[in-house]
Amino acid sequence: MNSKHTKLYSLLSAYIFSSAAFIAPALLEAQNTPNILIIVCDDLNDSIAGMGGHPQAKTPNIDRLAARGVTFMNAASNVPLCGPSRASMWSGLLPTTTGYYGYSQQVNHWQRNPVLSESNSLFEIFTQNGYRNFATGKIHHNGHEVLKIFENPDGYPGYGTKPNFGPIPNDGKPANKKHGVLPPWMPGGVRANGSWGDGFGPIQDLKQYGDEYGWTLFHSGEQWEYREGYNRDLMPDELCAQDAVRFLREKHAKPFILTVGFSRPHSPWYAPQEFFDRFPLESLELTPLLKGDADDVSKILSVEQDIAQPWGWSKYKKIANNGGDQQLLKWTQAYLACVAFVDHLVGEVLGVLESSEYAENTVVIFTGDHGYHMGEKDYLFKYSPWEESVRVPLILAGPDIAEGGISRTPVSLVDLYPTCIDFASIQAPHDLDGHSLRGLLKDPQAGTWDGPDFSLSACASKVKVEKNEPANAGDQHFSIRTERYRYIHCRNGEEELYDHLQDPNEWKNQANNPEYQSVIRAMRARLRTAADIGS
Repeated sequence: MNSKHTKLYSLLSAYIFSSAAFIAPALLEAQNTPNILIIVCDDLNDSIAGMGGHPQAKTPNIDRLAARGVTFMNAASNVPLCGPSRASMWSGLLPTTTGYYGYSQQVNHWQRNPVLSESNSLFEIFTQNGYRNFATGKIHHNGHEVLKIFENPDGYPGYGTKPNFGPIPNDGKPANKKHGVLPPWMPGGVRANGSWGDGFGPIQDLKQYGDEYGWTLFHSGEQWEYREGYNRDLMPDELCAQDAVRFLREKHAKPFILTVGFSRPHSPWYAPQEFFDRFPLESLELTPLLKGDADDVSKILSVEQDIAQPWGWSKYKKIANNGGDQQLLKWTQAYLACVAFVDHLVGEVLGVLESSEYAENTVVIFTGDHGYHMGEKDYLFKYSPWEESVRVPLILAGPDIAEGGISRTPVSLVDLYPTCIDFASIQAPHDLDGHSLRGLLKDPQAGTWDGPDFSLSACASKVKVEKNEPANAGDQHFSIRTERYRYIHCRNGEEELYDHLQDPNEWKNQANNPEYQSVIRAMRARLRTAADIGS
């Protein structure tokens, strides 16, 4: 469909759906249409009990949700970076359709992409169909909130708490007002060469390091007060939970879609002391690591570091060169503490939902926008084609969803859009790349699934993309995941293949193993189908 026809289609759709929205409330109420609660965590990997991530993770509230729903053990982020992941998730379109892979994501806004700008987001289509639509926290990527799509026609406030990575330590100097400083307890080498995003540790009184020290909110520089113990300002994520709780305690005449975006465990990794106390360093373990893990991966990735944001290697080196495994252990403690902190907030929201009048008629979706390395392949970041970065937790629970179910079917975040509109009986406003999960939710083992037998993920390379222009698929790096294998195709033709049946940690690249050449050929065919590239 060319841009002219796309725009005409969009205008016609807007007219049809605006008319539908006028009559939708009464119809929706009469049909008892389900509500939808979406909880998205930033940078959350598989460090959730039962998913095979860090063995000491503690997430009792998320586990409780899994016990009454279906957990997808093989769910993928379609681009493991904040902006493009959320663009794909909320539009129902793959990066191969939009050309939005996240190159220079702070400048290339996804809502100004020519394909995405002509597509109705999940939130727009729900609002147009009579749903009450409220969100709080990080739903889009920072600065990409171009459209006030959460402002409902009935006047309910749009955004709740704005997303914020703070609080962050600050030394009071004007130059550090927006981004703060690394905390005084960090190693000197990190403080000299690191950025605000390298900081981690428990929330504490900084006055012990000097009267000039205090906490401020990220970027705004607004003062954040820590006084004594629990006598402190609430962190932004805590305010988001309060927003959601308040919404769930209100009376809603219409069905609603409530979206909660928690920033943690995104960097910097600060959380209340009580969550650090759950992971004593003397008994804490590193995630499974292999020395030389990156030796057999593609050279364009590891040596040339040809990823648009190749920060994972430098972040790992800061840790390795300033305390080694002990410093990595402290970082691991901070990451797990932030995950436990988010789990606590998830529990607050779910607890109110479960005791509310909406408990029996609300579909709950819990996920993350992408994973995060914890030192695997000498990497400490997202935006890689490997399992630790691409894999995301995904749990759905609610009416007509099996309890305690496990699905190993390869799915991805692009499937959430069609799943949500399927539950709400809303027609797709444009051609969607994803597929509804409802068949698998009813029967996780043998349910119907119209999607492919693989998921697709992509990482942008360093090939320059003009501002807001779609990028060429041939310039990117792709990752294909079936139930058993992960196949990686780099833009220069280098390949990787991992057999998860034999090698769940992706420690052995089998791309050059003669015994796996038939698998390689089959994976190449899947990539041609998905992205029209490869030999």
